[in-house]
Amino acid sequence: MIKTSAPGRICLFGEHQDYLHLPVITAAIDLRIGISGVPGAGQEFRIDLPDINGKERFAVPSPDHRVPYEKERDYFRSGFNVARRHGVQISKGWNCTVHGNIPINSGTSSSSALCVAWIRFLTHVSEVQKPEFSDPYFVAKLAHLAEVVEFGEPGGMMDHYATAMGGLLYQEFGEKVDLQSFEHRMGTFVLGDSLQPKDTKGILARVKFGVLDALKRIKKENPLFDLKTAPLQEVSSYRSLLTPAQMEVLEGAILNRDITIRAKKLMEQETLDERELGALLDAHHEVLAQKLRISTEKIDRMLQAAREAGALGGKINGSGGGGCMFVYAPEDPQKIARAIELVGGKSYIIRVGTGVTVEEL
Repeated sequence: MIKTSAPGRICLFGEHQDYLHLPVITAAIDLRIGISGVPGAGQEFRIDLPDINGKERFAVPSPDHRVPYEKERDYFRSGFNVARRHGVQISKGWNCTVHGNIPINSGTSSSSALCVAWIRFLTHVSEVQKPEFSDPYFVAKLAHLAEVVEFGEPGGMMDHYATAMGGLLYQEFGEKVDLQSFEHRMGTFVLGDSLQPKDTKGILARVKFGVLDALKRIKKENPLFDLKTAPLQEVSSYRSLLTPAQMEVLEGAILNRDITIRAKKLMEQETLDERELGALLDAHHEVLAQKLRISTEKIDRMLQAAREAGALGGKINGSGGGGCMFVYAPEDPQKIARAIELVGGKSYIIRVGTGVTVEEL
């Protein structure tokens, strides 16, 4: 039996930044999705998903054909097609089972963890092996292609690198993704699921394209304007070119960029100032709530209850409009978890986790 496993993730800093090619800081968490599989008798992949009462079936096509898609976000088929395009060779079927404990559709990257675990499964069982097949960076790249690029989705790529690489990770985006790991042994976080479904597509479209449209208008007047370096005060000089909504999300992007840079400097210190970390998480959430408008009243209540119970700071997690929040809670996380549940959330006490793994049983 082959078993692969990949973690969910929280975005500490840089929410809604990766698709703008601005840096982020992520943490893999110790909630995971696992895929176990044994060789099948024929040429069919049979995938059981008991957690959601689902099943997937598809035949292995000839080398010059792809598996046809049957629905939106058809990740098992897209993962197979993308892996094959990048050298994976599989001619026989497998019987697989998927289990996980990451909250679904809640901003903790359950879908990216699934794609990363699936790509790693396919690269491991490939009948021809290449050195890059075991490289988490390569696995992350293929998972991003399978989840986002293959279906023309508006999301970015930070989730795939966060869950493939694991740990605390600074990610900077350009022609390639540059990664920097932080080695701090952090305490517990408390994750709170609002049990409200996210509006990923709607919010990504509003925020992402709001900033991109604003940048397009500004660059017509000033082709040298650079979102990576422009100070906040410079943006006000372009107010007449932008709608109020565009101005708001552009200001939010720059404020979040600056908070992420401050957080990187903090994380590079030999000793982590945990209270400063909490204060920066709170500052990031304020921008996300007030400028990007991605929080909800319930998530704000959950954050407030957690802070009053002793959390050092926290923020909404993921694209927003619902989903999860988290707080940094190195002391008495059980008390903080109870406070979140008293205002209607579902809580998980979590720690920073490892990246994608594979084992033969």
